[in-house]
Amino acid sequence: MTTYGVHTGLQRTGTDELRDLWRRIEGLGFDWISIWDHFYAADLSDFHCHEAVASHAALACSTERVRCGSLVYCAAYRHPAVLANAITTIDHLSGGRADLGLGAGWSEAEYTAYGIPFPGPKIRLDLLEEAARVIRSLLREETTDFHGTYFDLTDARCEPKPVQAELPIWIGGGGEKVTLRIAAEHADGWNVPFIPPDEWARKSKVLDEHCATVGRDPAEIVKTVNVGMAFTEEELTRQFGRMASYVKPGVLSGSVQEMVDKVGGYVEAGAQWVILAMRAPFDRDGLERFATEVVPAVRG
Repeated sequence: MTTYGVHTGLQRTGTDELRDLWRRIEGLGFDWISIWDHFYAADLSDFHCHEAVASHAALACSTERVRCGSLVYCAAYRHPAVLANAITTIDHLSGGRADLGLGAGWSEAEYTAYGIPFPGPKIRLDLLEEAARVIRSLLREETTDFHGTYFDLTDARCEPKPVQAELPIWIGGGGEKVTLRIAAEHADGWNVPFIPPDEWARKSKVLDEHCATVGRDPAEIVKTVNVGMAFTEEELTRQFGRMASYVKPGVLSGSVQEMVDKVGGYVEAGAQWVILAMRAPFDRDGLERFATEVVPAVRG
């Protein structure tokens, strides 16, 4: 059965509103809630955005049942050893419900503003791969010795270990040559946002091909998609601002039946989880309609 979740953007909102929203999402029966890792609003329209690790911990403490994820932490400015310790504590705070998503990072403006180096795509992807290897080892092995190009650890420990013996590590992104190969080698889950069902299906097949190359069963990787939800064009613009046209191919819109059909397209293509990416002002009425009308229709 398909799992449904909600990805909550941290821009232009308050912590009280977020905690209330997370509890409502859980109450509606969703099984996953995640946060992102940005310093500014994603469309760079303003600078109001809460920090990711602290918000992830707040999510863990504000819910009781849902998986608590991140889509995705940026490997280029989050040192993997520090992040491994953070996610371990979040796993304890949640009682064993944490998931860690990693990505290569893309919002150059944030790096520039904070004086963080923004290397080219190859280096950012190399950082992502090394970070995934380091974190997996720190979370699952007693000690870690890792001597890479960008990270160097000697007899490193992450104690206590997470509540989960194998805390899931997700890789986010759709790059077919490198990102999906990294996912094939190192991911327990894969997520890509805002692409239509046919493109998602094609990328899923590419991931399967990479799995075959590295000798891994694709069934070991949970395949997921982030989609927007907007019953009207006005709602799409309110949530996504300057990015509305960019994300539109991966947005559920129109009537309930049209949403059912599009979700069905992802499910038929093999998506095991469908995650609604929401941004303030949060469409709570639309969220309830999705939970009470779209999800039962797809499952039916």
